[in-house]
Amino acid sequence: MPNIACIGGGAGTFNVLFGIKRNLDYNISAIISVADNGGTTGAIRDKYGILPPGDMRRAIAALANNTNMVRKLFEYSFKNEEWVIGSNKIGNILLTALTDICGGDFESAIHEMEEMFDVRGRVIPVTMEDVHLAVRFADGTEVIGEKNIDVSDKNPGERTHDIDQDITDAWLIGADGNINPHAREALLNADFIIIGPGDLYTSIVPNLLSKWMRETLTESTAKIIYICNAMTKRGETTNMEVIDFIDTIEKYISPATLDYVIVNNWHIDEDILLKYKREESKNPVKIKDHSLFENKSYKMIEWDMVNGDDIVRHEPLKLAKVLEDIVSGWIK
Repeated sequence: MPNIACIGGGAGTFNVLFGIKRNLDYNISAIISVADNGGTTGAIRDKYGILPPGDMRRAIAALANNTNMVRKLFEYSFKNEEWVIGSNKIGNILLTALTDICGGDFESAIHEMEEMFDVRGRVIPVTMEDVHLAVRFADGTEVIGEKNIDVSDKNPGERTHDIDQDITDAWLIGADGNINPHAREALLNADFIIIGPGDLYTSIVPNLLSKWMRETLTESTAKIIYICNAMTKRGETTNMEVIDFIDTIEKYISPATLDYVIVNNWHIDEDILLKYKREESKNPVKIKDHSLFENKSYKMIEWDMVNGDDIVRHEPLKLAKVLEDIVSGWIK
């Protein structure tokens, strides 16, 4: 049975996990970022001093036997409540409560949730240390904390930086962020490692910044697959092209190398693209110049990976199909 380790967090990793869990021949592990400090997750992190539960919650829901109902439960929150727990998502509350029941052991709490919701696979925090993300933008501005980096146009008063530029560097603060031994074990035992898709700097890169992650990926004999984002994100990857996404991943995993890169090539309706550009300043990420990828060490795979409605996102079953073709050897 192939061992598959997925690195990431957020909605992108949810779609990968939800797609591949249908293949009962796979042993799946999800290596998840713990750098999130915004929203309801950040509120619980600040008040109770546990690692952020949000991305763990999503990964557990993705791998649960009844994902639809578990996701509805985990995302549910009581309305018009002002205090941290009352207004928070049920999944975050459950993981916080289980952490307390398990004597403060966050990993044991995750394991209990996996048992409770019949999860196919393992969800593993990339580090057990309390870390925060720091980044530097093209103009030299440094910003600390995902909630300060990931500032949308809806809250312009919260901005601490010019969001019409790209991030040029990232690092962790607060602790060394030593890789969780269980995450290291999963990566060393993997036959395939999947990185992404997801917000490049606030979901993917924090995992790669963990101390000893580079060495683990280099030591691993697994084939490394990177799934590139379908759209840019203003304030994080504003002006980036496919090659920039790939170069960023390679920067943080070197001397490990990518074996496969998957990029969406499906046509996105012009009206949808116009809406994204007008409302969120987002642009599609597609290969424009194939000559940039000549003589690269990785195999470039262009594939229809997005859904066909008015929201551009990776479609789990389409992701699963191309990944199955790689794992089975159909795509060499």
